[in-house]
Amino acid sequence: MFWSMAVDRRKIRKSADFAKLLGTGKGREFGVGAADLTRWAAIVVGEPAVRPPMRGAVSSCTLTLEPIASRGTWSGSSPFTPTDPQSTGDQPVAVITRARLRAGRAVAFWRAIDPVARDLRNAEGLYCAFGIGEAPVGFQGTVSVWRCAADVVRFAYRRPQHAAVVARTPRQGWYAEELFARFHVLDIDGDREVIGWRDGQ
Repeated sequence: MFWSMAVDRRKIRKSADFAKLLGTGKGREFGVGAADLTRWAAIVVGEPAVRPPMRGAVSSCTLTLEPIASRGTWSGSSPFTPTDPQSTGDQPVAVITRARLRAGRAVAFWRAIDPVARDLRNAEGLYCAFGIGEAPVGFQGTVSVWRCAADVVRFAYRRPQHAAVVARTPRQGWYAEELFARFHVLDIDGDREVIGWRDGQ
């Protein structure tokens, strides 16, 4: 996979509108010391769908997503263009967050989100969650899949740990760049154990 990250990155970007090859965290752990060298991720935007080669993979899982809301930028671009999807109100929702941390604020950021990461493990309606990163330090994000949009709102704004971090973010200025996007999950293909799937509580 290290070789694929080196040689396939440019090829994928030529075939897609937007593409990122990413490392991941162990289980539902987040932070600098949580890197999982056995699991890698790719976020690819394009029509038709472009699949990375996944060299050496023994199992894989692909999520097909439809953007329903997105704010912020990733490497200076806005990769996810929301459509006007017809929601049933109870279909699974995926959330991708991504941030480029300011060097002088990174330590304070990790301290602030540690209670959020612990609280996330028992969040109602959570199917899976894992960290993603373009580099070991400073370029961090998360991927999570939820039972429905109401579960996302409940965790983001009604759980005190996460709500406190949301309130502090504008004051602290942790991010040099950030992105938050929500998606309808259209399809899940492959081995769900790869993404740490469990039935929502």
